Amino acid sequence: MGQGATAPLPARRGSLRVVSESLMSPSGVVRRWQLGWGAVRGLGPAEEVRGGLRVLIGQPGRHAEVVALHADDDPASLRGLAAEVAGAERPSWLTVPTTRPAEVAEVLRGAGLALLDRPEWLMTTELERHPARTPAEDYSVATTTTANDASTVVRVEVVHRCGDVAAHGTTAVTGADAVVHDVATVPAHRRRGLAAAVMAALARCARERGATTGLLVASADGRHLYSALGWTERAAVVIARTPDAD
Repeated sequence: MGQGATAPLPARRGSLRVVSESLMSPSGVVRRWQLGWGAVRGLGPAEEVRGGLRVLIGQPGRHAEVVALHADDDPASLRGLAAEVAGAERPSWLTVPTTRPAEVAEVLRGAGLALLDRPEWLMTTELERHPARTPAEDYSVATTTTANDASTVVRVEVVHRCGDVAAHGTTAVTGADAVVHDVATVPAHRRRGLAAAVMAALARCARERGATTGLLVASADGRHLYSALGWTERAAVVIARTPDAD
C-alpha cells in the first residue's frame, strides 16, 4: 500500500498498546493516522478494543468513536465493532478505512447503524516530494506551534492584508508522521490557491520537525486538492453512527 517511511511508532500514549503488526500494513497505517488525528484534535489516548481503537470524543451525538483496524481481512471483527457501536448506551461513531466500501456499508447497515452521507478517503504522501506553494502578495503565512512529549501540533494560517484569516490548517507530528487536519478556506477567498499554500506550509513545518510521511482523511472536496498535490489514496473511509444519534 502506497508510499512512506517505516519509522518506529512514536512512544505509547496512555493505554494505547503498541502491537507488532507492520507499520506499513493497512492496519498499521490506520494506527498511525489515528494517533496523529487524536493529537491534532487534543483527544485523550485511544483504548485498544477488539479489532479497533476507541477514543472519547465527548460531543453531543458523538460521545465516542471507534476506528476499525481490520475491516478487509477480518470481517468478523468488523461485525463485532458494528454491533458494539449500534448497542452503545451513548451515541457513538464507527469509522472504517477499507478498500471494499460497498461491502462494509452493507455490514454496517445490517447492524442497524446509520451511515453518514459523506464519502472520505485515507491518503498519504512523501513529504520531501510535496510541492511548494506561496500565496499571492496580498497574503502572508503565520504559524503557531504547541508541543508535548508525544507530538508537536502546528497550525498554519494564511492572513489577508486586511487582517482576516483567509485559510487555515493543522498538522500533528508524531515521530516520522505528520497527520493533517482541518484545512479550509474562507468562501470569500477561495479559488486563489490558498489551501495549496496552507498544505505546502504544513509539509515544510513537518519536515523541519523530522516528519517524512504525511497522512490525512480527505473529504470529497479536499480529495481533488490533495491528489493534485501528489497525495495517494490508500483506502475509502466509511463512517456510521449509533441510530438516532443527534
